[in-house]
Amino acid sequence: MIGRRRIMIAVGALATVGLALSGCAAGGSDAGGGKTKVSLLVNVTPNLTEEWWNSLVAPFEKAHPDIDVVIQNPGAEGVAAAVPRLLAAGDAPDVVESLPPTTTLAPELLDLSKYDWASKGPLADQYTIDGKNYMAGIGMQLQSLWFYNKDAFAAAGIAETPTTVEEFSDDLAKLKKAGWTPIQTGGDWMSSYALQTVGLPSVIAEHPDWYAKMTKGSLTFSKTYGDAVDTYADWIAKGYVNDDALGIKYPDAEQNFLAGKSALYPMGSWFVASEAAAKDPAKIGVFRAPAFDGVDKPAMGANIASPYVIMRDAKHVDAAAKLVEYLVTDKAAILDQLKVDGNYRAGYEYDMDDLGKELLKIVADTPDASYTPTGQGYGQRTLPDGYSTEINAQTQALLGGTSAADVNKAMDAWFSANTK
Repeated sequence: MIGRRRIMIAVGALATVGLALSGCAAGGSDAGGGKTKVSLLVNVTPNLTEEWWNSLVAPFEKAHPDIDVVIQNPGAEGVAAAVPRLLAAGDAPDVVESLPPTTTLAPELLDLSKYDWASKGPLADQYTIDGKNYMAGIGMQLQSLWFYNKDAFAAAGIAETPTTVEEFSDDLAKLKKAGWTPIQTGGDWMSSYALQTVGLPSVIAEHPDWYAKMTKGSLTFSKTYGDAVDTYADWIAKGYVNDDALGIKYPDAEQNFLAGKSALYPMGSWFVASEAAAKDPAKIGVFRAPAFDGVDKPAMGANIASPYVIMRDAKHVDAAAKLVEYLVTDKAAILDQLKVDGNYRAGYEYDMDDLGKELLKIVADTPDASYTPTGQGYGQRTLPDGYSTEINAQTQALLGGTSAADVNKAMDAWFSANTK
């Protein structure tokens, strides 16, 4: 899958809001003074601190003095690991944030379809399961993106960003000739990021039901993704990708690009926050990943930003729904959440630099129908378990010299062994 710094499972982390009766340590409870106690299990990071989460819900508590929101920190194990453990122990919170619903998790979640704020929110249709809405989010993380060094493009005589993969290949040749390392990538989860950024816009545009058909075995990897593998293998062979990619960690790859040591960097929209925080970064722009020549309306890989779900066994559903509604509809709350993690939503512009504004324009110009899952997928648009690990391993093999033909053959074999 296309990874990100906080999500190795295809999308973010998880948060939960628990509503239970007094005396329940993890779930919600009735707090002293007649207050309904709602626990919110959240993804805690250096920027998403417990203090920040408490400040986020403070206006809600002020407007609802009968509800007390208790922030839960999952600690080192993270929310994604904490929720299954809590479910197994019968001690799960009532609302979960940042790990989108799956067919496995859906039986544990409350159907939110009756709420307009869930059924009409960002990417709501893409995340449905059996036609039901189990989550509500605040915006999007775009993933089919290429960030580029504007000085490198100018030095190579490239006046416009590419609109097809074929034009992109020509531009890479110009950058190489001008003395630049064209593409900066790295090892670990980053390995397959560029490959998927090359392939997904065309694959999904040509096969909107690609996830379902791949899972059923009615399409093959080599027939759909093969051109992208061939192209990326050609780029590697021509030296368009940094030759030490497999030994480069994500933070180092990011810093290399920020410092102007490479011309292009395939990464998700969260990179904008890193660029904004960097001291004296290179002059950087961004463009959406193009499709192959002849493919209309390229797909745009995207994940929901901060999805919230309510657990099926929530004891105070109305209070939980009020909290989630606030988090996904209150403009100030949405802007706070978008800004802190570098996420985007059309019509919601916070204080951002020029790169952020370029990306916001991409969001505004992208039709909802163009958005697609990345990697292993989400909702009902998913691939067999283990796909993300396999595509990453095979891309690492490609970087190590394995032929495109062998990689396509290996991926076909993997799907044959793992489809229904």
